[in-house]
Amino acid sequence: MGNLKFILSGGGTGGHIYPAIAIANELKMRFPDAEFLFVGAKDKMEMQKVPQAGYEIKGLWISGLQRKLTLQNLMFPLKVTSSLFESRRIIKQFKPNAVIGTGGFASGPLLQMANMLKIPTVIQEQNSYPGITNKLLSKKANAICVAYENLERFFPKDKIVFTGNPVRQDLLEIDSKRKEAIGYFNLDPNKKTLLVLGGSLGARRVNQLIEKEIYNLVAKDIQIIWQCGKLYYHDYNHFSDGQLVQVVSFIDRMDLVYAAADFVISRAGASSVSELCLVGKPVIFIPSPNVAEDHQTKNAKAIVEKDGAILIKESELDATFESVFSNLISNQNLQNELSENIKKLARPNATKDIVEQIVKLIK
Repeated sequence: MGNLKFILSGGGTGGHIYPAIAIANELKMRFPDAEFLFVGAKDKMEMQKVPQAGYEIKGLWISGLQRKLTLQNLMFPLKVTSSLFESRRIIKQFKPNAVIGTGGFASGPLLQMANMLKIPTVIQEQNSYPGITNKLLSKKANAICVAYENLERFFPKDKIVFTGNPVRQDLLEIDSKRKEAIGYFNLDPNKKTLLVLGGSLGARRVNQLIEKEIYNLVAKDIQIIWQCGKLYYHDYNHFSDGQLVQVVSFIDRMDLVYAAADFVISRAGASSVSELCLVGKPVIFIPSPNVAEDHQTKNAKAIVEKDGAILIKESELDATFESVFSNLISNQNLQNELSENIKKLARPNATKDIVEQIVKLIK
């Protein structure tokens, strides 16, 4: 099968970028001589994260529509046209065997142009509720790899493949890394560790909750790793005391932080949910209500309905968080039950299964 070439596009947030990198890594293991190119949106975080993972990336001049009339919106048609032309140029020059999109602004024009040029395309949809770009692209895509059931109302049924979401392969073996993790984060091995995840950009309401509760949490003899996101780091880093509380904007070693954690508080973005299923720690989901069609709540409910996690709505945090969290940390049976049930929902072979779909298209 000659020297294969793949273009991948996913960006805007870690939830789109890391699945694309996971797919590229798996393809690279399968085809060590293959060539890879990523396409992202200029000025978005993929322009840093993809090169850090060892891949080349090209940026398109593209962004989303704002909800109000702005100069950005007036520029939108121009940006789309420019991005389509640039995508065409990139594809013609690179000559990929397949193009894979995991969501984000840049994947729209790139996959649209790949479809027009008759290059096989694969969409990987992480959420229980797809965005408008993937709905439009699905009509021409060759395969659509999904992580939730009942997406036939959005996508052509004959193209849907239920694979689960790609996850970092280093999360498969975290149990053996606990000792290393305790040392890496300089934790007290005799205390329980709470991991707070606000997503790559941060979650304002989650951060406000931890700010309000921090002294109560520390009083429960708990140490905290609080990932507050880069937008909020300057507001909260003064809580870091080098011992019981560590405030970080971003975590590079997710495998180690999951290995160290005893409890997790997290948003319910699709990638986070998939990772937490694999990790199997007791988790409280606080879904963001500010996303399309409230899909984070739907993502979390899919786990909660199987008794695999606890869900607290943002609007109920002040009233219920303290009693729910106190009950969780004092109830070993509940901890064990949540861990066992969430692990049953994991799909550790998702990345391999997605790559299998890509390979079918290029044979």
